[in-house]
Amino acid sequence: ILAHAGLASRREAEQWILEGRVAVNGAVVRELGTRADPTKDSIKVDGKRVKHANVPLYFALHKPPGVVTTLDDPQHRPDLTRFVRNLGEKKRVYPVGRLDFNSSGLLLLTNDGELAQRLMHPRFGVSKVYHVKLSACPTAEDLGRLRKGIRLEDGITAPARARVLEKLKK
Repeated sequence: ILAHAGLASRREAEQWILEGRVAVNGAVVRELGTRADPTKDSIKVDGKRVKHANVPLYFALHKPPGVVTTLDDPQHRPDLTRFVRNLGEKKRVYPVGRLDFNSSGLLLLTNDGELAQRLMHPRFGVSKVYHVKLSACPTAEDLGRLRKGIRLEDGITAPARARVLEKLKK
């Protein structure tokens, strides 16, 4: 509800709940997944009533390289703020997914938390397509690892379909 209202990302909203900053009908909520109805219940963050987001907003943005996919970068790198500044504070949108700092490509920005969740969460099986240019052609072994999944700090990636589309001349 908080993400849908455009107040915070889902992760930020969860943190607010854990910190005891959210109340539903006067009772502080500290359990993630607590249900409420924004049209019937009184929901407050830090004592301020949450207004139900009536109008969903959707923007497609071609993210240029050299921009972090966030609206608040603690390292103060260029972020998406300059692209959404003219929308105004009341029309808070956030990125759906991420593109690396040096990547460019299509990025969806929205205040529709339900749609964002359906597009990002692996259980919904939404495919993502990436075309990348590399400084060297990947080997058959490299592509094989991508197809099996790669171990990262937070787990193994899902298997990917990977192929070389074009080899550029030197």
